[in-house]
Amino acid sequence: MAKDLDMTSGSVFKLLMKLSIPAICAQIINLLYNIVDRMYIGHIALIGKDALTGVGVCMPIILAISAFAALVSMGGAPRSSIFMGKKDMDSANKVLGNCAVALVIISISLTVAVLFFKEDLLYLLGASVNTFKYANDYISIYALGTLFVQLTLGLNAFITSQGFTNVSMKATVIGAICNIILDPIFIFVLGLNVKGAALATIISQFISMIFVIRFLVSDKTILRLDIKYLKLEKDVIVPCITLGLAPFIMQFSESFVMLAFNTSLAKYGGDIAVGAMTILNSVNQFSMLPIVGLTQGAQPIISYNYGANNLKRVKSCFMVLLACCLIFTSLIWSICMFAPEVFVSLFTSDVELRVFTINALRVFAFVLWIFGAQMACQQTFIAVNKAAQAIFLALLRKVVLLIPLIYILPNFFSDKVFAVYLAEPVADGIAVTVTVILFVITFKKLLRNSLD
Repeated sequence: MAKDLDMTSGSVFKLLMKLSIPAICAQIINLLYNIVDRMYIGHIALIGKDALTGVGVCMPIILAISAFAALVSMGGAPRSSIFMGKKDMDSANKVLGNCAVALVIISISLTVAVLFFKEDLLYLLGASVNTFKYANDYISIYALGTLFVQLTLGLNAFITSQGFTNVSMKATVIGAICNIILDPIFIFVLGLNVKGAALATIISQFISMIFVIRFLVSDKTILRLDIKYLKLEKDVIVPCITLGLAPFIMQFSESFVMLAFNTSLAKYGGDIAVGAMTILNSVNQFSMLPIVGLTQGAQPIISYNYGANNLKRVKSCFMVLLACCLIFTSLIWSICMFAPEVFVSLFTSDVELRVFTINALRVFAFVLWIFGAQMACQQTFIAVNKAAQAIFLALLRKVVLLIPLIYILPNFFSDKVFAVYLAEPVADGIAVTVTVILFVITFKKLLRNSLD
């Protein structure tokens, strides 16, 4: 762990805040990579509305790319923390090295796949004659930066897992600041429009990647990216990927969710409904990423103490995490219900789209306030190396509930577009209920289990 941190004693709340606040800042700033693009794109004269919708069509592909980074790192990082708790640094470093190699292999494969199948994918994801050009322009450039995205997101998780959340935040801040500066230059000054937004993003991700790699090979890190560990070993990488399946499913299934939303909304509401969904997804990301920051801050504490068999502290950390998550989601819910224009106005100045999106947001986010419980419980299962429970919960919400409801509910409502948006709160309400019940039943037994 970071030298100035003691994971095993002292105030859990203070320690969680020390680790989480930089992680939350990093998550919010990381969100700016895509949200700043959408803000600028949505305000481009004459083409803003269609361009924004086109970029929204690309989001399932972008989420899928990020999901593969989570597949490797979100399983590898907790395992490295557990090994550090056991004082087994050789195994912890092997995890880092194996995950780095896996990220490179996956990145190359994804780049080829996206560039080869992009046209079919974009039409499948809801692109229309009016929006395909902008979607194609954006994803053609973004795909070339897949390696930068994968290594930045994937390796940064290992910096956080050591307790160096300030360093992790700096890596994200550097890239985000570059993106904020480059976006208006490329979009407006150079007149590159959507292509400029994508180019700014991948350049910024490249700069972040260099910062992350330089830290992990320096003398400042505890886990070190060493050439002797850069060889895939089945016994090392498979458990990482198994544990990473839950966050992978959460993120990758989001691509299928967006596919379902976009195709259904295009059918019932046209381009304006798909454009509104782009904004709703942006608000949803803003709501979830700070929660991800909280869980990232909690992960080293929970995993390290689980590895050290300090089960009382594991439980204490979970309770603090749960309270923090619920407070934050309740705050965002209040804004969505009572002042939705705060979010919507950031993305569009088109009056018709604003009115449509404000009404949709109130439906879409109706049960957001309880969703903090879902994230706290699910991420705690991951932190203590319990993949099966986390995978089940990830599948339940999106694959078992949300995607079928998107297609089923319009059969029972005259307002088909309303019914599509309603699928989100219905699925969330059921999923959170099941998650909390499962967690209450199993957590005590979970803490008594011997470490794997």
